[in-house]
Amino acid sequence: MAGMTLTEKILAKHAQRKHVAPGENIWIDIDILMTHDVCGPGTIGVFHKHFGRHAKVWDREKVVIIPDHYIFTADAMANRNVDVLRSFVKEQDLPYFYDVGTDKYKGVCHIALPEEGHTRPGEVLLGTDSHTCTAGAFGEFATGIGNTDAGFVMGAGKLWTKTPSTLRFIFDGDMPPWLMAKDLILAVIGDIGCDGATYQAMEFDGPGVFALNIEERMTLCNMVIEAGGKNGVIAPDQVTLDFVNQRNKSKKAYEVVKSDSDAHFAMEKVYDLSKLRPVVAKPHSPDNKAFADELKGTKLDRAYIGSCTGGKMTDFRAAAGLLYGKTVVIDTFVVPATTEIARNLKTEKVNGLTLEEVFLKAGAKIGDASCAACLGGPSDTFGRLNSALRCISTTNRNFPGRMGHKDAEVFLASPLTVAASAISGTITDPREHLA
Repeated sequence: MAGMTLTEKILAKHAQRKHVAPGENIWIDIDILMTHDVCGPGTIGVFHKHFGRHAKVWDREKVVIIPDHYIFTADAMANRNVDVLRSFVKEQDLPYFYDVGTDKYKGVCHIALPEEGHTRPGEVLLGTDSHTCTAGAFGEFATGIGNTDAGFVMGAGKLWTKTPSTLRFIFDGDMPPWLMAKDLILAVIGDIGCDGATYQAMEFDGPGVFALNIEERMTLCNMVIEAGGKNGVIAPDQVTLDFVNQRNKSKKAYEVVKSDSDAHFAMEKVYDLSKLRPVVAKPHSPDNKAFADELKGTKLDRAYIGSCTGGKMTDFRAAAGLLYGKTVVIDTFVVPATTEIARNLKTEKVNGLTLEEVFLKAGAKIGDASCAACLGGPSDTFGRLNSALRCISTTNRNFPGRMGHKDAEVFLASPLTVAASAISGTITDPREHLA
């Protein structure tokens, strides 16, 4: 019997089978279901409709609810969504609810999940958000599902799933100081297109990947959905285990899973990091690839550093290191992904200044931990593009209207490239500041 990939092995285990192959439909048991304020009310509605108004979730320890999208807004419907979550959590007596306005509030779900110990190797994590695939960085099967599927999982703890084939992307060589994981994943998406991995797993491998810290690995896995991927995954190593063991508050046991040596990959693509330049995705698609030096001089109105893709400590260290002692010439918005990261910005220092002080002295504005303008949101959302502005952003999507105004233009780039561009007011290769 042929060997299995990491993704296939996790799904086989959760289907109580010895072997699965791509294309097979199977019932799998779910370890964690996450929902938030945008999709939570719809998921809860499906659950009540099909399981009964007074039904209980299949396992209260496995449901995680994290409001994060439309939080700091006066919008009545957005506030109503959070109220629906609060009512459901009270009704179900759910222990893992990170409510806004309380000490438990976290911020962006995809970063909050690992911070709070809800991500473990070998598990299956589903969430009502396409970027749930971020958690594949921890060696688990993590993917986004719709409200209907989530409502069913909430009651049954299982899901009917098709086993994806796996594409493998290998990064060789040492990471130069002007590159970040965002450049790597934008290069991949630009090469294979927004449909290049449709309903397939994307496994990342090679010395370049395993030299990355856990936050950068999360960035890689976060954006596989922009290539149509079902899930992204990286085999666990000591870096993974050190993070998970530190955060695994429940002390739940887990199983490290890796691809077999004779596993079949539908495609393999190898990248030489020494030959890669800083990458930018031009409007209006994440696969509209260019290199930063090719876009030199492109005028900008705004810079944005934040989101699940670009609002982690690694992202802010990179941006602050480049911005230290400089001043931005366009409106620049900084949004930490979580409250833990926001606190760290006030304590971690570069050249004697906290990261927060570096950003403020450079002229940037700092918002509260949340998704903020990544998904546009109500007009009073921090950093939202309320007119036809041209923005360079560390977020993960640049479709028309994604960050607000339908005529705005969004360029996706790494925190280094965004910071360099904020200083000049035009798209700038960060190598100009790192030489």
